[in-house]
Amino acid sequence: MAIFRLDIQPLGRSAGRSATNAAAYRAGERIRDERTGRTYDHTQRTDVLNKEIVLPSAFVGAEPVWSRDRSTLWNHAEAAEKRSDSRVAREFQVALPPELSDQQRLELTRAFSRELADRYNIAVDMTVHAPREGGDPRAYHAHLLATTREVTAEGLGRKASLELGDKQRLQRGLLNSPEEFKVVRERWAELTNQVLREAHIDARIDHRSLAAQGIDREPGPSIPHRFIAIERQGGRSTVAEQIREGYRRRVEARTAGARQETHKEKGIDLEEVQRKSALAWLRYRDRQLASRVEELSKDAGSALDAPDKTARQLERTRDNDYSL
Repeated sequence: MAIFRLDIQPLGRSAGRSATNAAAYRAGERIRDERTGRTYDHTQRTDVLNKEIVLPSAFVGAEPVWSRDRSTLWNHAEAAEKRSDSRVAREFQVALPPELSDQQRLELTRAFSRELADRYNIAVDMTVHAPREGGDPRAYHAHLLATTREVTAEGLGRKASLELGDKQRLQRGLLNSPEEFKVVRERWAELTNQVLREAHIDARIDHRSLAAQGIDREPGPSIPHRFIAIERQGGRSTVAEQIREGYRRRVEARTAGARQETHKEKGIDLEEVQRKSALAWLRYRDRQLASRVEELSKDAGSALDAPDKTARQLERTRDNDYSL
């Protein structure tokens, strides 16, 4: 079924990431980073269904030469940043409804990319991916790799509004960053539901949290891509395992809490029920021991001493166990 997923992540040099490598990987291409001299070759990928560069509507039909080629675009993005901790790109990763056709998913992704490009006056490198082999066959998704600077005829200009701090955004009369991200998430949900509706598909997505939707369920675990990649390559990620274990414990705690609430609503004291159950089990065990004592008392010879010994053990057990 259709699910909502929109992850918005910055790509920065401080984390050892580069726009050229990110673009090559997502598009399944070979790109040389002119700033560092490194070449990133990801041409072995077979899951890239579509890829294209989307510019603001003002440039349609008159795209600058430097923006038409993926390698040139992202080398421009790298060259525009001088600091060692610069943010060189921003990624929007979305889950695409499996109920749609390939063409419908492409049109949906293209429409959202265009809105992002127009809203922030940026270039968006759009790639649509098929589900990975051996993975969930419904996991169609898209990566929208966006420049952090505005597009001009000559190259990349000033920082896009999305990359500004809240103080600068306030001075320009813009929403703060968290509110801006909410707007983007809501718009993705609206666009997706519109396409689903036009395709006469009943499924819908909701950008709100489960709590805001009135759904009492633990959100699924969110595992960073780099740890998923380690596991896909056959390695072990303790971080991913810890995240899953934390999720399992939260689900168990939520289930136990719900069970306790149900008992309270019915006027049942769960601790009292557990105490009585324990006492009932002890009484049953005592009856079994008493029956054994009676059997031993009928035996002859050396077994005659056994009943007294067993009875003393039974008495000690009763004294200890009834102190609940």
